[in-house]
Amino acid sequence: MKTRDMTLIALFAALTAIGAFLKIQVGMVPFTFQFFFCAFAGVFLGARKGFYSQLLYLGIGLIGIPIFANGGGPTYIFQPTFGYLIGFAACATLIGFLTERMKSVTFIKLLTAVFAGMLMMYVVGVPYLYMIVKLYMGNAAYTMKTAIVGGFLPYIGPDIVWCFIVTSVSMLVLPRLRKAGYISVIDN
Repeated sequence: MKTRDMTLIALFAALTAIGAFLKIQVGMVPFTFQFFFCAFAGVFLGARKGFYSQLLYLGIGLIGIPIFANGGGPTYIFQPTFGYLIGFAACATLIGFLTERMKSVTFIKLLTAVFAGMLMMYVVGVPYLYMIVKLYMGNAAYTMKTAIVGGFLPYIGPDIVWCFIVTSVSMLVLPRLRKAGYISVIDN
């Protein structure tokens, strides 16, 4: 791996960590800027390096450095919101996978990729939230519907706005990076 790639991976891991500190605590799941930076990692780094950036973020937090929204350390896996952090890795990977395969970048194609990544984050995060609260914390009254109402519905609107912002900025930057040779297209 090139030094430039390692630097970009570390940069996007750091940006995701910064996004964790830009938060508004609402119930169990805070509003953060993490998805914003995670989506950019997928668009600009591609599937593999985008995944590595989020894996690095997870690794640093799990070894005990408090870079997650509510701390850090190996026991953070028992936090109800940890599934969203795992979802960030899946999100960046999916966005990168779809973006790398776009022969021509259009707003709709890119928005679809970012939107798919956002949904992937929720597909991982919401069930994890449910399992931790229901099974680990022992809240027998907690249902999947409660998890969706508390861990999806309040956040989907702002995240859709983030999707449009990420796509709009990426439409300005991505074609230039491709033309300069920094990002290549993968042929299927």
